[in-house]
Amino acid sequence: MRKNLLLLVLAFFPFSAIHAEVDWSLSADGTLTISGTDMPNYEYGNAPWYSQRESTKKIVIESGVTSIGEHAFCDCRSLTSITIPNSVTSIGSGAFSYCSSLSSITLPNSVAGIGSGAFYYCESLTSVTIPNGVVSIGHGAFYCCKALTSVTIPNSVTSIGDAAFYECISLTSVTIPNGVTSIEYDAFWGCSSLTSVTIPNSVTSIGRRAFLGCTSLTSITIPNSVTSIEEHAFDDCSSLTSVTIPNSVTSIERWAFWGCTSLTSITIPSSVTGIEEKTFDYCIGLTSVTIPNNVTSIGFCAFSRCKNLISITIPNSVTSLGDGAFHSCKSLTSITCEATTPPGCGPSVFYDIDKSIPVYVPANSVEAYKKADEWKDFTNIQAIPNTYTFIDGCVYTNSELPVYDLNGRKVNENSLKPGIYVRNGKAFVVK
Repeated sequence: MRKNLLLLVLAFFPFSAIHAEVDWSLSADGTLTISGTDMPNYEYGNAPWYSQRESTKKIVIESGVTSIGEHAFCDCRSLTSITIPNSVTSIGSGAFSYCSSLSSITLPNSVAGIGSGAFYYCESLTSVTIPNGVVSIGHGAFYCCKALTSVTIPNSVTSIGDAAFYECISLTSVTIPNGVTSIEYDAFWGCSSLTSVTIPNSVTSIGRRAFLGCTSLTSITIPNSVTSIEEHAFDDCSSLTSVTIPNSVTSIERWAFWGCTSLTSITIPSSVTGIEEKTFDYCIGLTSVTIPNNVTSIGFCAFSRCKNLISITIPNSVTSLGDGAFHSCKSLTSITCEATTPPGCGPSVFYDIDKSIPVYVPANSVEAYKKADEWKDFTNIQAIPNTYTFIDGCVYTNSELPVYDLNGRKVNENSLKPGIYVRNGKAFVVK
C-alpha cells in the first residue's frame, strides 16, 4: 500500500533528485533545473535525468555550476532552449548530442572548451555563438548540424578538431582565426553550401578530406604558411575555379584535387617534387597546368580524364610517369617533354590520346623517344623548336631569316647564348 501511494505522489508532483555535486528537478512544464557545483561526466544514457529526456523541453543551469559533463543531456530530443551561466567553463563530450529540436544556443564567455561531439547531430541548430574565451573546438563538435548557416570562430580558438563541422550542409561561410595551426581531417567534409573560407597564415597543414565535397566552394587561397595539402583535401570541390598554391607547400598528396571539375588552370609550386596518384584526376575543366622543374615523378592517373587539357610540358627533372598519368586527356594537341632521357612510363600513360599529335623532345633525343615504351606509339616525335620572345612580348620560332647580334654580326641561330638579338628588324630575347 505504501509503495502504491509513493508512486501516486511521484506521478502528480515535479521530479527532483540529488546526484553527486549537482541537484536537479524537472517541473511539470518540462523545465529541467540544474544547481550545484561540478557536474560529473556520464556514460552515454547514464545521466540521472536520462529517463526524463522525452519530457525535457527547457534546461536552466543555475549559477555556480562550473561544468557540463559528458553526455549530460544527450537524446533530449524535445529540448528547444537552454540557459548556461557564466560560471560554466567547459562543455563535455556529447553533452547535447542528438538534441534534435535545439535551434540556437549562446555560450557564456567563461567557456574555454567545447568537447568532442558536444552538439553532435543537433539537426535543428541554426546558430551558435562561440565566445572569445574558447580555445578548442573538439572533434565532431558540430557534426551533422545540418541547419547551421553560419558560425563565427573567435580569435581565441587555437585548435579545431577533426570532423568539427562535418556535413554542416547549410553552412555558407567560415573564417578560421589566426592562431589555428592545422585544419584537421574531415573538418568541413560535406559542407555543400560553403562558398568561401578564409585560411589564416598560422595554418601549416590542410588535413585529409578537410574540404571534401564542398561543392559550392568557388575559390581558395592557401597562405604561405602551409607546407602540406593532405589526401582528398579538396576532393569533389566541383565549383572550385581557382586555387593558389604557395611555394611553401612541399607535398600535395594523392586525390587532393580529384573531381574539381570547374578548375581551369593550376600552377604547381617549385617546392613540390612529386605529383601523387590521382591528384588532379577528373579535373575535366583543366585547360593548362604548369609543372615545375623540381618534380621528378608524376603518379598514377595524376591528370587522368582531364579531357580539356590542351597541351602539357613535362620538365627535364621528371624521370617517371605513373600508370595512366594522362589517361583520356582527349583534347591534347601537343606534348613537350624536356627530359633528355625519356621518362619511364607505366602502362596506359597516354591511353585514348591521338597518337598523331606532335611530341616535342630535345633534338638529340628524338631517336631515343621513338624507341621508348609508350613514347614510341606516337608517330610525330620531333625536336623542340627554338622559340624566342620579342621585346614586345611576342613569341617567335626559327625561320629562314638570318639573326644578328647587337653589333650587326650574323650569328648561328642554333648556338645562341642568352642575350638580345635582331631578326628582320625586330629585337628578341634569348633567356
